Amino acid sequence: MKVSFVIPVLNSEKTLGECLAAIRAQDVPPGVACEIVIADAGSSDRTLEIARAAGVDAIVPNPLKTGEAGKTAGIKAANGDVIALVDSDNILPDADWLRRMTAPFADPEVVAAEPIAYTVRPQDPAPTRYFALLGMNDPICLFTRNYDRVCGVTGRWTGLAVHEEDCGDWLKLRLRRDALPTIGANGFMFRRALLDGTNWDPYLFDIDILYERICRDGEVCVAKVKTGIVHLYCARLSDFARKQRRRIRDFLYFAEAKQRSYPWNRQRKAGIVLFCLSTVTVVPLLAQMLAGWFRKPDRAWLYHVPVCAVTLWIYGCGALAKLFGRKQAIADRSAWQKT
Repeated sequence: MKVSFVIPVLNSEKTLGECLAAIRAQDVPPGVACEIVIADAGSSDRTLEIARAAGVDAIVPNPLKTGEAGKTAGIKAANGDVIALVDSDNILPDADWLRRMTAPFADPEVVAAEPIAYTVRPQDPAPTRYFALLGMNDPICLFTRNYDRVCGVTGRWTGLAVHEEDCGDWLKLRLRRDALPTIGANGFMFRRALLDGTNWDPYLFDIDILYERICRDGEVCVAKVKTGIVHLYCARLSDFARKQRRRIRDFLYFAEAKQRSYPWNRQRKAGIVLFCLSTVTVVPLLAQMLAGWFRKPDRAWLYHVPVCAVTLWIYGCGALAKLFGRKQAIADRSAWQKT
């Protein structure tokens, strides 16, 4: 087995060094070879210098700029039969991470594997710890129950009724159209053959690939490995707001362009309404915050209310702009991470 780590980057000098060091520190199991492919969207900082110093196997251009386009560009240059999608702000938490993540592929039914949790490190900024504790990067997912990492509020890795079989160090999931969490990214690994017959060029959306294969085959088997991954998502609330603006603009653009296949319109509308009401009244958010605190005490839970408020405001503004006919466009990346 050859594993290709595909890492999209854009002005990623703050996190890329630690990301690459953690990959290089892996205790690679017998019979497994590795390569690292960087897809650069035009970095103007030290990103490429750091990549070259770490001895990555390939650096390819990503002219379309987005992370999804970077995944496509990186995979095209990769030689592995297993692809590991690792973002530049991901850090593999342990030297045995690769061994544990590749083990489920011994089962021929398993087409992909993903860590079951985000790793919480005490040295990381409070917002980073909050999102790791919450188990998701968008609080609306908590209300729609469509998340895919262990959530400190609920104590579960998803709120959907997914068929799972405990295989010791990992759960074997049989995913179908009626219960498909938004699996993908941040340590998502899959057999390259999963891409056959799917729409992954020029933009690869992880969950869309799984959904298209389910539509064809009826179900797919995915492993949720009982390990974690660090995601240095946000150091400040302002960083989160910037990423939410990018998220809603990209989502509305790709939805309007009909370049997504995963049925986002099936999201539980009752959950979205509940999110809006809970954010406005605040009390339900405080209850969730306390539930998380009692399960995993950390002052980072104090970010729950402001994060939900920021999300409601930004998504609400985006929805209103679309309603009034604003032309949709991909968010500008020209100054990304320069501040």
